[in-house]
Amino acid sequence: MTAIRLRDFIEDREGCIYAVSNYDNADRIGCILRYVPDTDGERTDLSGRRYRKYDFAEAFAWVREHKPEYLDSVHRVPVADVARVYKPEEEIGRVAARNPRVARLLSRLDLPAGSFGCTGSLLCGLENAASDIDLVVYGDAWFGAQRRLRHLVEAGEIPGMSTAMWRKVYEKRVPEISFDTFVLHEQRKWNRGEFEGTYFDLLYTRAYGNLDAVPAGKGTVLGRATIEATVTDASLSFDSPAVYAVDHDEISRVLSFTHTYSGQALAGEVIEARGVVEAHGDERWLIVGTTREAKGEYIVSKTLLESP
Repeated sequence: MTAIRLRDFIEDREGCIYAVSNYDNADRIGCILRYVPDTDGERTDLSGRRYRKYDFAEAFAWVREHKPEYLDSVHRVPVADVARVYKPEEEIGRVAARNPRVARLLSRLDLPAGSFGCTGSLLCGLENAASDIDLVVYGDAWFGAQRRLRHLVEAGEIPGMSTAMWRKVYEKRVPEISFDTFVLHEQRKWNRGEFEGTYFDLLYTRAYGNLDAVPAGKGTVLGRATIEATVTDASLSFDSPAVYAVDHDEISRVLSFTHTYSGQALAGEVIEARGVVEAHGDERWLIVGTTREAKGEYIVSKTLLESP
């Protein structure tokens, strides 16, 4: 079986569906419960089976009650319990065939075959009329998609994000930075947009040959810190976690586990970051997003903020 990776979905033997949130999935899949079979559920799959969608807190409460053996910092489903794997790059043809809006968006992005897919509710056949489009693009092809989206917006073929949509995204994420600072950083990322009235994301996932790019696992917590450092490598800054290699006397990497601070800075820029310091072997990493809301934690590009 092809390796299970970030943004795949899995279904267990009871029919519960989980979003894969990790790359280290050899024995137990790191994921978050999203959909549970429920005769009174508000979502219906393509076969007519009804499901209830769970948010983050509800999912942990359900797993704690019904599957406590899966509890960890995420949910850990043993490979032996996996009945089905949903892979975005394998299902994209079927998704586009039943969703003309997705097909039209893909035709404009013009991505290489096999380099992209659709994750989220569309991947599982559990979307509704209000569902966003969560596009996932793999490896270096993601940067081509990013450039293409920028071109489409600047050429007027796809509208730019409205202030109302930026406000909606900001209020959903509730970051530790101001709205103006948030939008200033977001507008140059070219990883989200609006198409035919629907919000969409361009989500990065590593290619199969690069799944071990960052060592997995939690380090030893050493305390909290705020640092300034120069970014030396931002090639995985749109990943999850986002990874920034930095030039700093003590910290070698800054990682963000919240999507808010993915793509937040470019190589060569000076960042200010606040989070939790962890020891990983001989290295010290600064972790941003140690809680769901990332309270008191952030990354900003001082270079961007101070530019004329």
